[in-house]
Amino acid sequence: MTGVPASETLSIAAKVQELKKQGKDVISFTVGEPDFDTPSHIKAAAVEAIEQGFTKYTPGAGIPELRKAVSERIEQDYGLHYDWHQAVVTNGSKQGIYNFFQVVLNPGDEVIIPSPYWVSYPAMVRLAQGKPIFLKTTLKEQFKITPQKLKKAISKRTKIFILNSPSNPTGAFYDPAELEALAEVLEDQNIWILSDDAYAGIVFDGKTFWSIAKYSKKIFQKTFILGTVSKSYAMTGWRVGFVLGPQPKIMEAIEVIQSQSTSGVNSIAQRAALKALTASQDTVKAMVKEFELRRNVALKVISEIPGVRFFTPQGAFYIFADFSSYYGKKYRGQNIKGSIALCEYLLNTGHVALMPGVYFGDDHYLRLSFSLDIQKIETGLERLAQSLKQLE
Repeated sequence: MTGVPASETLSIAAKVQELKKQGKDVISFTVGEPDFDTPSHIKAAAVEAIEQGFTKYTPGAGIPELRKAVSERIEQDYGLHYDWHQAVVTNGSKQGIYNFFQVVLNPGDEVIIPSPYWVSYPAMVRLAQGKPIFLKTTLKEQFKITPQKLKKAISKRTKIFILNSPSNPTGAFYDPAELEALAEVLEDQNIWILSDDAYAGIVFDGKTFWSIAKYSKKIFQKTFILGTVSKSYAMTGWRVGFVLGPQPKIMEAIEVIQSQSTSGVNSIAQRAALKALTASQDTVKAMVKEFELRRNVALKVISEIPGVRFFTPQGAFYIFADFSSYYGKKYRGQNIKGSIALCEYLLNTGHVALMPGVYFGDDHYLRLSFSLDIQKIETGLERLAQSLKQLE
């Protein structure tokens, strides 16, 4: 386990909670989950499961009716057909990603990870004895990789390419033409595609999510979809995710790993997830509408802060903004040397919490979540602006 750190995002959240316990009025933009409550009809399904005594062990790959609901939801939303036995229910999509790496990777295999990236990708690759290969993207590119960059990053040891759209932490979203260009590079390569679709249901500006697996039969056979009910249904604490894949041997191996580690997902949570996937999706649409409004409010305020560069995220609920113009400045003789130092300064001085970009692979940036109400967004960003003004 040497060299594999604990999740940095969770450690920052713990610091925020500790300050709040001390009575500090901290406004946190660090949260990686919806602030909305789980919809009432989903909670009611969980209560019903308890009252019906649905509290025993379930199959390792998930209850059949939920696996069927997963495949049907993907067919309805993506236009892709999977048989229900091609879906495995996991303890959040995080476990699905971990299981996939454990099954597919051999020591020294390379995994191409677009950077900035979700903090857990590199650690999970290393836990499977793989080697992360970071493919840097820029603000000018709207944090999206180009076919040319992807082609150059591929080597004889490349085993997996990770695609996360919409992205955590950047909110970058690939349109069909951009996915097609990447698919053309990957189609004849012996590389698996891990499509992390955790935020697929949270897309703005009238756009529609598109899966790279739709490009061709060859790409479909290479692609494994990772999904979750956590983000779109405000169910992060329920811990229900899923993996869909066209390769029986790999899916069977994922099921074996799960059966010998955690076993099946919580039975009550599975019933709740079943209701989430099969009931009306109106609550999802309402949540996305609110997130888009919050995004617009946050961007308006940030645009008025001198020296901050950003682009408009098209999905998820994060803004990844360049604050590096404030590096090298001082407060009471203390030098701000990077994203961690700036976040510590903002937390201690303005009682406003953001995530250091270095945790996501780029020290020039801070990640800001707009998963909080508009009043807190405006107040928190005003504190941020005032704190930055105090730097010399």
